[in-house]
Amino acid sequence: MKKLINYNILIAQKIGKIVEIDSEELEKYIEIPPQSEMGDFAFPCFKLAKQLKKSPIVIAKEIKEKIETDEYIEKIEEKSGYLNFYINTNKLAEEVFKEIDKKKEEYGKSDIGNGKTIIVEYSSPNIAKPFHIGHLRTTLIGNSLYKVYKFLGYNTIGINHLGDYGTQFGKMIEGYKLWGNEYNLEEDPINKMMEMYVRINELCKKDEKVLENCRENFRLLENGDKYCTELWERFKEISLKEFDKIYDILDVKFDSLKGEAFYQDKIQEVVDILEKKGKLIESEGAKIVNLEDEGIDTPCIIQKTDGSSIYATRDLAAILYRARTYDFDKCLYVVAYEQNLHFKQVFAVAKNIVDEKYYNGLIHVSYGMVALPTGKMSTRLGNVVKIEDLINETINKAKEIISEKNQNLENKDEVAKKVGIAAIVFNTLSTTTNRDQIFDWDTALNFQGETGPYIQYTYVRTKSVSEKLDKVPDLADIDFSLFKEDTAIKTIKTLYRFGEYIKTTADKNEPAILARYLIELAQNYNNFYNENKLLVDDEKLRNTRVYLSNSVGTVLKTGAELLGIKMPNKM
Repeated sequence: MKKLINYNILIAQKIGKIVEIDSEELEKYIEIPPQSEMGDFAFPCFKLAKQLKKSPIVIAKEIKEKIETDEYIEKIEEKSGYLNFYINTNKLAEEVFKEIDKKKEEYGKSDIGNGKTIIVEYSSPNIAKPFHIGHLRTTLIGNSLYKVYKFLGYNTIGINHLGDYGTQFGKMIEGYKLWGNEYNLEEDPINKMMEMYVRINELCKKDEKVLENCRENFRLLENGDKYCTELWERFKEISLKEFDKIYDILDVKFDSLKGEAFYQDKIQEVVDILEKKGKLIESEGAKIVNLEDEGIDTPCIIQKTDGSSIYATRDLAAILYRARTYDFDKCLYVVAYEQNLHFKQVFAVAKNIVDEKYYNGLIHVSYGMVALPTGKMSTRLGNVVKIEDLINETINKAKEIISEKNQNLENKDEVAKKVGIAAIVFNTLSTTTNRDQIFDWDTALNFQGETGPYIQYTYVRTKSVSEKLDKVPDLADIDFSLFKEDTAIKTIKTLYRFGEYIKTTADKNEPAILARYLIELAQNYNNFYNENKLLVDDEKLRNTRVYLSNSVGTVLKTGAELLGIKMPNKM
């Protein structure tokens, strides 16, 4: 089956035949010029200067003399050591629209991941604590990457590695022992558990004996104590019910909910492997792995002085289990940059646990923190912003804006929910992962800004154009030569690059790349819409412009869904 033309490959092959260099190597060097008047693609000949022992200007001139144009490339210019390629826009339009007509909402989809398995670990909240704004980025970044990898044909496994184990549960158990009769966990359970957690933390600061009791509770839990285990299971069940409410609203799904506790009985094998390889060292009663040879000054603790495990050990047990169970090619950990050292340590130790294929596939997708303008949060202090509150507030604000813009809109609550969620998702994903961000309602809900609602508004505009005709024009009714306006050509070129942007999003594990693409497409389309009347009397021209409009809507919807955004039909 014929695929959409890849201009990078085409150009690389043309150059490769002349300079007798492998086209796959040349393909890596092809660039998109910063300005359209410099061409659609550019090849920097200085990349070949050392290999060919000539100046870039001489190389460019020699290639220019021998290279040929064709039905896809209509002009080639040589300038300052660069070869600039200008594509045939009529042919490009034909290629793009034939592909969209054939693939519909699967335009941009790929099979490059066939036969490969990707694990994405994301969200991973701690049970018995609120699902707060600090969990927003891991949940939404991970959910988008999960969707993107699936779209590219990978066998994708989404894992919610629940924080359902550790010394904090020793504290929760102690708090319940002391004050359980004061808290009704059937009503507002997460908040009640958080109040208890904050209270026990304060007491631990004042009374070392209480802290020792907490540690003993966790030791008992690890050893299967009936009372501690039953109480822990109750905390977990209550928490998961509350978390599922949030996941349902955000349309986030997982293939596995195996949290830290699942790996508790698998830890001893990790300890045994490290012991056998002579990697474990006794240090002040604890067992550690020295990582100085890996360039890491801080050792990785494997077992604490009381013999209990630490979450690094459970992560190592998880890596061993996932390698055996899923035979993964990559395992992504979508976790905040505050855990950078932790993952450096764990990945370094993993070299002693699993084969090279697996430890080379371990990737920490690190991201910055998110906060409201009021500042950061701390669970220990009880100063948190719950995601549920943020979602409800955003949806309410979206409803107010929608009511002002369109009082007679049907299904206003449903539309407000889609717009509110889009505002949160896009605001979260449009910032590159390595940067901290502040969630601001005025920015996120701006229908004319670079926001989720703006993309939705543009999609609704494309729907409105199509609905004014009896039906969307057939591809056979389109005259590609009628795309003469710069705004139309720019929009078509942006449509062409959709699949490329999806692949780059996966290559860099960066949903912001796809988010920025959708803004660019929406802006280019709106410029085209504002400068040209679409429903003109001339039938051929009308069909051609409406077809472009409808194609933009198709791609906007597909791209938005890969971010985790649903499109309304009206706003």
